[in-house]
Amino acid sequence: MDNMASGPNGPAEIAERDISLTFAKGMSVLKAFDSGQTHMTLPQIARATGFDRAITRRLVLTLVHLGYVRQQDRLFSLTPRILVLAGGFLQARQFGKTIEPVIQTFSNQIAEAISMAMIDGSQAVYVAHARERASAISIGFTVGSKVPLLTTAIGRALVSACPPEMAAELIRSAPLEAHTPSTQMDRDVIAEDIALTAKRGHAFVDDQFEAGVAAIAVPIRADGVEPSALGVSGSSEHFTDPAFTRAVIDTLRNCAKVVGGLL
Repeated sequence: MDNMASGPNGPAEIAERDISLTFAKGMSVLKAFDSGQTHMTLPQIARATGFDRAITRRLVLTLVHLGYVRQQDRLFSLTPRILVLAGGFLQARQFGKTIEPVIQTFSNQIAEAISMAMIDGSQAVYVAHARERASAISIGFTVGSKVPLLTTAIGRALVSACPPEMAAELIRSAPLEAHTPSTQMDRDVIAEDIALTAKRGHAFVDDQFEAGVAAIAVPIRADGVEPSALGVSGSSEHFTDPAFTRAVIDTLRNCAKVVGGLL
């Protein structure tokens, strides 16, 4: 009998005897590289993963052998081959062929960048992006970048689209860090805002994740697929204009309807 059952809202429980711990550790090594740690030594990787140095060395050298990690003297970094791991997912969902052109069309309507994200564990990961013009707000996010669920508009929109039990667990356990002096750190208050997001159909966050930056995001409603959302961010001052804010919300909602039909 198959020991794994799948569902639309995430992986089901898998018996521990069916899990390759070595493979899981290798993936942990790959995940240790991020925007803050692009080049690391073996001791740094060991500290980031919690593995001892001997295990870390074998894992890293295996990844070097497979072409996913590059070694330069004592430093290790990811190679472009790592993109192959995401390529199958993006191509299967036709993000480049169908989703991004749609997002681009709606981005052009408001002359603002629109991003699409999905949930990856306890974070939001960007899976598509459309930019109409050079933005005054340059946060450097690209496809594959991750942001927190609880302190960003796109993250809260994603949580609002989750089944109640999943949303409650994410609100309880997702990492919560004070990115700015204004970051809301009360999980009960965040839960109330996510409930409001679900009711009104959009999330709004100002000065929570980046100082002086506000964002609006809407969930994408599509049966049988993972929660996803679309968002726009920019200067907080920009969002004080009610006409601009309404235009962004309306455009994101219309875009979400089209994208939802493609997922």
